[in-house]
Amino acid sequence: MKSTLVNMVLSLGIITVVAGALLAWVFSMTEGPIKQADLDKQIAAVSAVTPEFNNDPVAEAVDITPEGESTPLKVFPARDAEGKLVGAAVESYSSAGFSGDIKLIYGFDVEGNVTGYEVMSHAETPGLGAKMGDWFKMSEGKRSVIGLNPSATEGGLTVSKDGGQVDAITAATITSRAFLDALNRASRAYSQLKSSEK
Repeated sequence: MKSTLVNMVLSLGIITVVAGALLAWVFSMTEGPIKQADLDKQIAAVSAVTPEFNNDPVAEAVDITPEGESTPLKVFPARDAEGKLVGAAVESYSSAGFSGDIKLIYGFDVEGNVTGYEVMSHAETPGLGAKMGDWFKMSEGKRSVIGLNPSATEGGLTVSKDGGQVDAITAATITSRAFLDALNRASRAYSQLKSSEK
């Protein structure tokens, strides 16, 4: 093919159309499995952090906007065989992470004590902020948030460096503050769910 402007534009146009069609095809083929994988991860996290339940928390999920916030959180109520609330899982977030947003699911018992948590996504520094997946479950010092009740503390839980109750991850105080920010937000949403059930 002769190297003329028309031929180059035509070649580039054909390549662009073919590449666009291939990208659209790949997206359509992977969209469903990706959504299913995200749902499976969510279901597993909800099951891992909530007290024992007899209902389907994912099917009964509700959106609750904590007081003073503009973004709703997804709350997954856990109920016993009689339909009584025994706790919940709350999908929360913080935009105050060292490398941007973090997203977690926290579990609470009926009193509002933390029963567990799972990190859903983050972009924190490997070896530092990324330790949040295990750090706040460790029994050493004042690391663990399990069993603590954020709603029982005025202003919620904070890191020891700020005069609070929880030891920050070594060299990752910003990530630790973000983790507790997301936890306090989740606790407020759960408190609103409990209030609405009375």
